[in-house]
Amino acid sequence: MITAIIGFLISLVLTPYIASLMRKAGVVGRDIHKLDRPEVPEMGGLSLLISLPLSLVAVLNGDLAKALLVFLAFGVVGVLDDITNLKQSHKVMLSLLVSLGVLALPLDTNVNLLLFSIELGVLYYLFSILFVTGAANLVNLLAGFNGLEVGTSVIALFFLGLATSGDAQILAFTGVAVGLGFLWWNKYPAKVFPGDTGTLSLGALIGVIGILGKVELFTAILLLPHFLDFLLKTRIRFKGRPLGKTEVFEDGTLKAPPYLSFLGIIMRMKKVKEYQLVAIVWGIETFLGIIVLLHQLL
Repeated sequence: MITAIIGFLISLVLTPYIASLMRKAGVVGRDIHKLDRPEVPEMGGLSLLISLPLSLVAVLNGDLAKALLVFLAFGVVGVLDDITNLKQSHKVMLSLLVSLGVLALPLDTNVNLLLFSIELGVLYYLFSILFVTGAANLVNLLAGFNGLEVGTSVIALFFLGLATSGDAQILAFTGVAVGLGFLWWNKYPAKVFPGDTGTLSLGALIGVIGILGKVELFTAILLLPHFLDFLLKTRIRFKGRPLGKTEVFEDGTLKAPPYLSFLGIIMRMKKVKEYQLVAIVWGIETFLGIIVLLHQLL
């Protein structure tokens, strides 16, 4: 697919350039899971916001353009968050606002639930807004380790591409390629961070493809690790306890934070370094993707 090749090359070349601009502008963050805590350029997700639309120019049609607008709108929310550190409630409200763009897509109000389907009718419009908002913020929450957010998103997009056709498939596979170009620089040890600019927009892209490709349930399955992490962290937040941070031992292995989380459970089960933790999550995401793919083939 030519759009994927173009997207990969643009992202691969553009990402280090964006990273250098961010470093010069002082938009950097500490890589806190390294012993020396190096400074790494933030807001690298700007590369994704540029690369994906450019790679799709040759095949752009009305539906792809509308889907890209939602993707870009979430990128704008991410930029605001990276610059101003939005409150979580404000981030969710802005996400709901820009998710309204999904209503411009051709929506099939029937939802397939494996053994049966449900006709939601007008409720599907509300469902689609909440679905895209949820996907964007879930990807944004399961974050903080080199290559974690972008890597899991690339895997999810790949399996969504295999499960869909038409515009949804083009969008998914091009997203995979753009994500891989970025991941080359974001993998351990990261040379750039996506920031909320990248994580919110990638999550929104996953959600939009789920709606456009009529694979809402499969998308939800692929976001199960993110949803579990959200549930565990929300339980702590409701009790008013501080979340705390993951610590790094002298040998580079990670100490689980003092609260339950999806990643924390893995750290408690097995002594891991950062790149090993990320590889385990990638493996779980791939397993979920295979489940999705096998159901499509049966």
